[in-house]
Amino acid sequence: MPFAGIGLHILIALFFAVHVVRSGQPIYWLFILFSFPLLGSIVYFIVIYLPNSRLHTGARKAVAVAARALDPTRELREARAAFDFTPTAQNQMRLAAALLATGAAQESAANYEACLKGPFAADLEIKYCAANAHLQSGDFARSAALLQEVRAADPGFRAEPVHLLLARALAGAGRNEEARTEFEAAHGRFGSFEARAEYAIWAYRNGDPATAQRLQADIDQIMERWNRHNRELNAPLIRRLQAAREEGGARP
Repeated sequence: MPFAGIGLHILIALFFAVHVVRSGQPIYWLFILFSFPLLGSIVYFIVIYLPNSRLHTGARKAVAVAARALDPTRELREARAAFDFTPTAQNQMRLAAALLATGAAQESAANYEACLKGPFAADLEIKYCAANAHLQSGDFARSAALLQEVRAADPGFRAEPVHLLLARALAGAGRNEEARTEFEAAHGRFGSFEARAEYAIWAYRNGDPATAQRLQADIDQIMERWNRHNRELNAPLIRRLQAAREEGGARP
């Protein structure tokens, strides 16, 4: 039995040794693993393997979700306190993101706009985030204008999200033909689930059942192959799609 135990330790050490080589870890880990098979494997698991594993990533996400559920305004409080203490642009961006996450889209947009007055006036990430906040607050014209500035400065910057956000902003502003063009471009170029779903939502809500049903058929096929994680990840978008589908079905 002791021999079998030693053999198991060596097998575990071999498993981690393969991971050392494949992941490009420092070669001294091989010495540690084979000199101290049990202790070395435990140390390697804790220090290297676990932090880079999907299990650890999933655990961190689960902890973050649980923390938000237990105290949904914690990040907002901490971000506001940080900005009040040190009113830098970075802290204001953190505050704007926290405000948007808690549904205060109008205040979030105002903070992002403040960040655009100064050395970060041309920052594309801030413009994109500001456009998202304006969209959620209902200021579709400002959202579209910011996104068009982003595209003019760098057509490759966040190409798919800019397409889809701009399409939604144009639709909200009543510029539906331009919105259709953006949705078609995003669908044709990227063909992602998000591109199909956002286009379908627009089609359901704008009296285009043929387009909506064509897209829905593709969406249903994609979702048939999903696992629970995919469904959870896309749950907000699926809820919006279902609401738009019900709304479109209720039209005379």
